[in-house]
Amino acid sequence: MTKRKWLGLVIVSIITAIMAHGFMLSEWVQGRYVIGPNDGLSQMIPFKHFLYESMRDGNFFYSERFGLGGGTFSQLGYYFSTSIIFLGTALVTAVLGWIGILNAPGLQYWADATVFVSIIRVTVILLITTVFFRLIGLKTQFAYIAAVIYSISILYFRHVTYWEFFADAMVFLPLLLIGAERIMRYGKPGWFVAAVALSMIDNFYFAYINFLLTFSYIIARWFIPLVKGELKKKKQIVQFLAGGLLGAAISSPFFVPAVYGYLNNFRPPFEGDIPFFDMKENILSDGKLVVLPAIAILCLFLFPLYRKRGFRLFAILTVVLAVLHASPAVGSVFNGLSAPQFRWEHMLMLTAGGLAAVTLQNRKAIHLKHAAIAVLGTIAVYYLFSIMELEGKPSLYADSLVVMALITCAVAILSAVRQFKHWDIALWIVIIGSSLVTVNLFQKEKLTGNHPNVEQVQGQGIPQSFFTSDAYNGEESRELVRRVSSLEKDPLARIDWMIGTRNNTPIVQDFLGTSIYSSILNQHLLHFYLDDLSIDMGRESVSRYAGFGGRANLYSLLNGVYAVRSEKGNPIPFGFDEVTDSGDFKAYENEHRLPFVRTVNKIYTEKELKNSPVLAREHAMLTGAVLEDWDGRSEPSPAEENLMDQVTVQPVRAVYEDDKLVVTGKNGGIDLKVSDVRLLKEDAYVSFYLERSTADIGFHLKVNDYKTTRKRGDSIYRTRVNDITIRVPSEEVIRIRVPEGTYTLSDLQLYAEDYTTLKKAEQKNNQSSESAVAWKGGHVNVQLDNPAEDSLAVMPIPFEKGWTAKVNGKKVSVLKTNYAFTGIPIEPGTNQIEMTYRPPYLWISLIISVFALFGTLAWVWRNTRNKPFAD
Repeated sequence: MTKRKWLGLVIVSIITAIMAHGFMLSEWVQGRYVIGPNDGLSQMIPFKHFLYESMRDGNFFYSERFGLGGGTFSQLGYYFSTSIIFLGTALVTAVLGWIGILNAPGLQYWADATVFVSIIRVTVILLITTVFFRLIGLKTQFAYIAAVIYSISILYFRHVTYWEFFADAMVFLPLLLIGAERIMRYGKPGWFVAAVALSMIDNFYFAYINFLLTFSYIIARWFIPLVKGELKKKKQIVQFLAGGLLGAAISSPFFVPAVYGYLNNFRPPFEGDIPFFDMKENILSDGKLVVLPAIAILCLFLFPLYRKRGFRLFAILTVVLAVLHASPAVGSVFNGLSAPQFRWEHMLMLTAGGLAAVTLQNRKAIHLKHAAIAVLGTIAVYYLFSIMELEGKPSLYADSLVVMALITCAVAILSAVRQFKHWDIALWIVIIGSSLVTVNLFQKEKLTGNHPNVEQVQGQGIPQSFFTSDAYNGEESRELVRRVSSLEKDPLARIDWMIGTRNNTPIVQDFLGTSIYSSILNQHLLHFYLDDLSIDMGRESVSRYAGFGGRANLYSLLNGVYAVRSEKGNPIPFGFDEVTDSGDFKAYENEHRLPFVRTVNKIYTEKELKNSPVLAREHAMLTGAVLEDWDGRSEPSPAEENLMDQVTVQPVRAVYEDDKLVVTGKNGGIDLKVSDVRLLKEDAYVSFYLERSTADIGFHLKVNDYKTTRKRGDSIYRTRVNDITIRVPSEEVIRIRVPEGTYTLSDLQLYAEDYTTLKKAEQKNNQSSESAVAWKGGHVNVQLDNPAEDSLAVMPIPFEKGWTAKVNGKKVSVLKTNYAFTGIPIEPGTNQIEMTYRPPYLWISLIISVFALFGTLAWVWRNTRNKPFAD
């Protein structure tokens, strides 16, 4: 292509991309955003804002603001920390700020940027995909048709709206296919190495998906070669393996830490049934994930074209992939053999585009009778789908898809009549127009609507006002947090506060919090919440943690200094006194604070405490430290009395026998009545196993005034942890309430807490001098006096591979302490502790990457010398 043609292609692509975002742009002009109200607002926008601010401040790898602290480069590698498009956007943002055009971009800036970044992304996808289809022999105007069908698809816009980084996968698939084609045709591996490296740098998860898709394409190409003289398969295999290894090695400084973050995550295994075939979606006239364009269905009935290799390749792939789209088992394979997720269907749109493009390039081989048969076949398929019981309902979107299919059929017939020369151009326009109409209607009808806690009109995006609403970032709660932060002298003091179920409120409101919501988290923290300390978070759900279940011991141990509550919130923790309020919100301060760094001599082991109640584990952490492994003398588990022997269990609107609870009223359960009120202390810890017998609903659980929720039994977001511990202020009767239904309720335990152990720990630490602590990102400096000659310094910094430590200039081990946090061996007297975080295996990955890059350049140069370039 000449420079002039390239310029024309770029201009046309930009115009097409803008038209594809017509609805989004119109909403943006009116102050509304087509952004997912759940993950879009809870994760995508906050994470981009958070990462940009962290990188601007020089914190590229770690942040104390990420939940209780975490390696952001690793744990957010699934999202944006390694995303090439996001990093490019961040760089442009930084430049705009440096030259004075942009000042302190906030959350709304990233919402504004979404649609414009998406337009650029679609333009890039159009250009790359056009290059791919030109490479396999299509003329530019037809290659562009294929690129439009691939790029301007509802799957792309669904991704951009709900999980924006998903859309980046559509950039790298055609890059990989170009690399594969260049190896198969010319034995040129350079492009493939680059595509593998860029894919693995950008996102390890979608690299896996795109590699599976590329592998499938290569296998199909081996069965259906497109040109003569392709490289022999053995040589192809060598180049694919060598190129893949080199690409992976080049990407390793980004890929390895991200994969480590994934491997260091915890997610309960999916236990539901995964059928091989379960067709629910009408992919012709009401798709939520995929809409096959009518031209692709029509092409499948053009039987004379099956003699063409290119047509046969894309026709077979389109049919096979369309069938596999209805297979949850295939969705599970592409999701790492976990719960079925449908995130690979961009390949289906690419093959459908290729099918349409090959047909148009060979349109002269189609006669009127062939077109007529194809139209009849298409109408029959649409009718068959219309009478099947598939999900969907009448709408302008669904009706328009049918109308566009009829128009496509009519124009196809007319274009087959040779006297009408320009009907083939009309068909070209209809195909592009159909894609544009489809995605804009999809945005309006499927990506907007009424959502809980969002003031939103059907067919409109989320208004700007929501960004400062009480359901997201309300002025009253924001002002209260700001006021508390300004009064507090300790810069590491944490505030327990989140709006509703938005665990990333601390990121949104910019304070050190106690909650986070991310698909990848530190597994030690997750186990700390779910298993080791059985902390109820007010809502059962994976990929998040929040607060400390109102348990004062944990607040003191983990530097939880403040708790903010609304009038409808759960009970405040013991020892928290109100310090200020704002509207419906009040802030409470912990009166039993412990220092950020505590020194201890008593060592308990996880093994020793394995069968102890959680209250005993809290007391062990207050009087000493709990280690995973310890060769020295360890302390026995603190003794705690289970009061159930002195409790009367009484069903209320229920029948309770042999651990089976049948609630017959609207809200029933059991009462636990303590026989001697003198046994009660400040708080009660009630523990039990609870599981609903049917998976039909999620349900609310209430213990006295404490409320929490449990997922329905078949939810993929269920923790599958049914051992529950609830702390409530002591009362003579402990009331456990659940909705009508049948439950297993067993292993009841009741413990009383008078906080003597906490007060002793507080008193001990008041007698020692306060240590000086500076924690910023991946750097911690502590000036600590140890006159008591304790052996271990314990800090509420989450334990994570990547931390290294020095004490008085000597390197020491970083110990996993108190199940999920950090312990440092210390010396008598003065201790200067220096801790540094770097992503795991960073330096070795950099060395491997540099060697691989030089090896690739040498290999490509040698190939270029030995073989003349052919294109």
